[in-house]
Formats: sequence, structure tokens, C-alpha cells
Amino acid sequence: MKRLNLFVKGNVDVHDSLHSCVIGGVVRWNGINEVLRELHPGMLARIKHETWTRSDALLAADGAVPAELAARSFKLGPYPLTSQFSLALFETTADAIILTVQPDMATRLLRHRASGQLFYPYEMAALAPEDRVWLAAHYEPDELLTVEQSVANFETIITRVRERNDAPILIYNVSAAIPGETVHCLQGLGETFTTRARRFTLGLAELSEKTGISVIDVDSLLARSGVDRVKLNALHVTPEGYELVAREVVRVLDDLGLIRAPAH
Repeated sequence: MKRLNLFVKGNVDVHDSLHSCVIGGVVRWNGINEVLRELHPGMLARIKHETWTRSDALLAADGAVPAELAARSFKLGPYPLTSQFSLALFETTADAIILTVQPDMATRLLRHRASGQLFYPYEMAALAPEDRVWLAAHYEPDELLTVEQSVANFETIITRVRERNDAPILIYNVSAAIPGETVHCLQGLGETFTTRARRFTLGLAELSEKTGISVIDVDSLLARSGVDRVKLNALHVTPEGYELVAREVVRVLDDLGLIRAPAH
């Protein structure tokens, strides 16, 4: 059995397409190995997955959880402090690295009023009242990243990764369409989810041209299959949609020579 080691950093889009999609306690899509068993018997992917808050938080991390956060009993679900401040991406020896722009596009963080350190308070409304009071005293809401900030951060991340590991880097973009959306005039709306996603898709395309990373074009994949059928809302996809994305990842990995030796 040939094993392909993948380091995957991101949230629901990469996890549910590559690892597993569980709905109501039932596995609805069992990840990339379903595709490999069908198309490439004898190949098995081993996935190391970490959630991700945002590119700027990753670049600011030093691998250690700040003591004042560690001293509190935050219930952070899939975003534990160890993941939020991890440097594993820069230390991995995986065969391929898979990332996503979704956190940069959609996530708002808190910034420490004194140090500027970034923190994601997962389901903040569900935190204990004393924790919410403490956070309000020490942190303030941070702005969303601009496309330009995100692209610059990703370029730095790619450079740091390649200092240790020359493995291929694949990055998901975000599907811009929202099922059932009927907006036709944007005057007065500011930046909508759809226009923001499109800007990030263009930024990622420019990053690919400059750095040679591979884009997993989730936007085009889901559009061709019918967004109203394969998306549940702005960010969540049906099991069928996650299968489409996993098949594209396998196609790209194969094209890069990680599954079958490239033709000469």
C-alpha cells in the first residue's frame, strides 16, 4: 500500500471534502480515500488536519499559547488554542500541503488591545459570562482582511513553507454563489459575500501565477454542477459537492506526479 501524506490546514471546506463529512452523526462523505480506492487502488492518503483562523494570525504565531489565554477555560470546539497558535505547517514533511482562503475571506478575529495578538473566540456567545467580560476588557474586534493583505500573507507563508519543504501546495478558493440569491442591484450594499469571494478568487489566481501554487477552483467546480443543488448556504456544501472537490484534488495531485509517475 502506497501512502500519500497530506498536511491540511483549514476549516469545513477542506476537512469535509478530504477527511469526512458527518451530518446528524452519519458519515455522508468519507473523504479523499473514497476517490483513491476507486481510481487508484493501492494508494491511501494519510491526513493531518488543523483548523485555521486566518493567515495573519498564523504568521504572528510563535508556536506557544499565550499564558493569559491558556489560564482560562475556553471551550473552543474545533479551534483549540494549540491549533490557533500552531507552527506545524512550517514544520511538516508531508508529500503535499493543502490550504484554503476561506478563513481570510470570512473570519473576524479579536485583537489584544495591548499586544495586538489575534484570537478566535469560537461561539463567543456560548462562553461563560465571566469569560466574555474578560475578553471585552482585553480584546477588540479586528477588521476583515483585504484581498491585498491576504495575498501578501499567503506569499509569505508559501516562502516559509518552501524553506523546509518543496512539496506541492494546493489552495482552495471559495464558491462565490449563494443558493437562491436574487440580488441584481448592489448600490448601497457595500461588499457582499459574492463580490468578496470573487475578489479573493482573482487574488488567488494572481498568487498562483507568481508562486506556482495550484488552485483548487471550488468556485468553478460547484458552478458547473449547479450551486442550488450542491451548496447549502454561503459556506457549506452538500456531500455531493464535497465529493466533487475531493475528486478535483486527486486529479491535481495525480497531475503533479504524486499518485502516478508523470509521463516523460
